[in-house]
Amino acid sequence: MNTIKKSQNNISDKPMVYCGLPVVPKRILSSDVNPNRASFILEFGDKWLSGTELTYCFLQKTSDAELDIVRKAFKIWRDLGIGISFREVISPSQAMIRIAFARGKGAWSYIGRYIQKISISEPTMNFGWDLVEDGDHGVDTAIHEIGHTLGLHHEHQNPNSGIVWNEKEVIKYFSGGPNYWDESAIRRNILDKLNPNDVRGSVWDKDSVMHYAFRAGLIDKPEMYRTAPLRPAGGVSPLDKQWVLQTYPPSSALTPVESLQLLKSVSYNIAPGQQKEFIFEPPYTRVYTIQTFGTSDSILALYEKDDQSWRYVTADDDSGQDFNAKISRRLYEGRTYSVRLRLYYVDRPGETALMVS
Repeated sequence: MNTIKKSQNNISDKPMVYCGLPVVPKRILSSDVNPNRASFILEFGDKWLSGTELTYCFLQKTSDAELDIVRKAFKIWRDLGIGISFREVISPSQAMIRIAFARGKGAWSYIGRYIQKISISEPTMNFGWDLVEDGDHGVDTAIHEIGHTLGLHHEHQNPNSGIVWNEKEVIKYFSGGPNYWDESAIRRNILDKLNPNDVRGSVWDKDSVMHYAFRAGLIDKPEMYRTAPLRPAGGVSPLDKQWVLQTYPPSSALTPVESLQLLKSVSYNIAPGQQKEFIFEPPYTRVYTIQTFGTSDSILALYEKDDQSWRYVTADDDSGQDFNAKISRRLYEGRTYSVRLRLYYVDRPGETALMVS
């Protein structure tokens, strides 16, 4: 188990602590959104734009060794070469990811961009036990929770896995200590299958860092796990890496950056899931409006160049709506801004454009 307190090579009948996701409302799209359009929106709606820097801070003091484990986990994701970077900051007001160490509260993180809906006074991730005591697998706990923040779901809930649960035993196991989950939490975190739009592909990855380990007897099928535990290999699996690089390609793999000129529309002809970047240098200081045109679903985000990186400013997501993404913001002469757009769905390819006014 990648978020447990015992070694994966010593799975016993003694219950172990698992990652339990927070309850969030499911996104409900209007009935007039056709299924094809809805599938793209649900697949990409919680993902970040490539090129985003995710800032993080620690909300409370713990041991330096435990903080270093979390820092190492961020570095492991970054070193895969993905188009997402991470930077530690001090103030919660500057942090997109806010990490708590509330003991006894479990390990959890919100999924993907949902963290932007959480008040800056609240954590978006928690580690409920000492990661140092976790030994070599403490870093896997941190990798797992960061994976949720990147938009990864629990792999054991993959509808393509073929897992048939022994529901009676699963409910008995997880309702006891130290998890003490009620049946709704057990179904939400284990028994319920994911929406196919949340699945990374058609192949079940039992070695994913997002997969729990399970003792023998909790799974009826595949039959081998009736008498043997299911043990993920530990660490980021090859399929984890493949997914995250496809979802967050490095900047070198993205379409070329274009310049935005005031009152001049620029067309973007990209496929669902792809993104485009534009640079805008305001000719003078005032409030500008950046807007998409055409029948499409997209997320439009604005970043400002500072001494260290591209700082996230704001975004607008028009997916599932009958209006276009639009950002109105005061921009300053002499500064450089990046406008990034990820397309979810387009009604007529080649009939979409972006303009700043």
